[in-house]
Amino acid sequence: MTENLIQNEEAKRKDIDDWLPITSSRNAKWWYSAFHNVTAMVGAGVLSLPYAMAHLGWGPGITVLILSWVITFYTLWQMVEMHEMVAGKRFDRYHELGQYAFGEKLGLWIVVPQQVVVEVGVDIVYMVTGGKSLKKFHDTVCPDCKDIKTSYFIMIFGSLHFVLSHLPNFNSIAVVSLAAAVMSLSYSTIAWAASAAKGVRPDVDYGYPAKNTAGVTFDFFSALGDVAFAYAGHNVVLEIQATIPSTPDKPSKGPMWKGVVVAYIVVAICYFPVALLGYWVFGNEVEDNILLSLEKPGWLIAAANMFVVVHVIGSYQIYAMPVFDMLETLLVKRLDFSPSFILRFVTRTLYVGFTMIVAIAVPFFGGLLGFFGGFAFAPTTYFLPCIMWLIIYKPKRFSLSWIANWICIVLGFMLMVLSPIGGLRTIILSAKNYQFFS
Repeated sequence: MTENLIQNEEAKRKDIDDWLPITSSRNAKWWYSAFHNVTAMVGAGVLSLPYAMAHLGWGPGITVLILSWVITFYTLWQMVEMHEMVAGKRFDRYHELGQYAFGEKLGLWIVVPQQVVVEVGVDIVYMVTGGKSLKKFHDTVCPDCKDIKTSYFIMIFGSLHFVLSHLPNFNSIAVVSLAAAVMSLSYSTIAWAASAAKGVRPDVDYGYPAKNTAGVTFDFFSALGDVAFAYAGHNVVLEIQATIPSTPDKPSKGPMWKGVVVAYIVVAICYFPVALLGYWVFGNEVEDNILLSLEKPGWLIAAANMFVVVHVIGSYQIYAMPVFDMLETLLVKRLDFSPSFILRFVTRTLYVGFTMIVAIAVPFFGGLLGFFGGFAFAPTTYFLPCIMWLIIYKPKRFSLSWIANWICIVLGFMLMVLSPIGGLRTIILSAKNYQFFS
């Protein structure tokens, strides 16, 4: 009797895992990892990098860009390695790894709030980005047409996700993600190539835009958050790796790491030319979205903005999938709802509606990047993997691994503390000059 109950519970648990989006499919190839990671990283972040450079300056800006690339590449490697560090077990979700490192309850409280803020925050920002890019496309293609409010374009962009969000898992959005990855490389190339072709403005100024010390300081802090926002892939990396098959002879970290390396090469190709050439051409007059600064040739800028739209469609889905998994896990495992199409339909539709409404109400693109970038992206990307690595592997004090991890922790903590201050100030200043729901 007891054995039957145990078998029934195991069968029920397996059925639920086969239904949940993260664990329902494990047949992904290494290139899935590559384009999922490119889609997760390259997006709204790369378009804001010239703007971040304008508030950081040449020396600090280049230093921050290089350090961020190196540190996040290292911490992403740690995440991939820790996915299967316990024999016979896979940490399919970020919070599962956190629970192993910090304990069952504490791990949830440390990881889940930050991961939710990141993923929901990214989806809100991408709603704004998608809407603004659609508006830019419309205004470029039809400059004499009647002006349409940004909020309507956000609604148009959001309406696509009321359909796409019902794709069940990561592998089912592979085509969307691949298209998004290709688009990210395309519009990044357009951004830096069009900037280079435009040439340096005659009156270009590389000084800080703010005219007083307080303004320069707050803008500098906010720019740090913009850079942090550009490296957000860690929040979905374990969930992506969970889709790759694994055996004792061929663990998933092999193909996953191959995909990550390819993705980070693409990230470097996209980020550094856009950041440096965009700032070189426009100086401190650059917009918080580089494509808004580029006006000609019109057809090319229109195409680039449409590429952005396609890309953030895929990025939205990549970040929404772990949120769907959390919500559906809560409903099915904790609240005892039965797995069903209706449950999934209602849950995901409400989530998309929520992110769309918030995006319409608070479309402060630059401030949102700075605030979310430091508040939650810095911990989950820059130093939380290092803390878990130190707790689990316990490297010798003052060894190379110990020193490297502590450097990442200190720099990441500084980023977490400083950048939200500047981002919050930008949001407040933007709110004063903006008519809500416009």
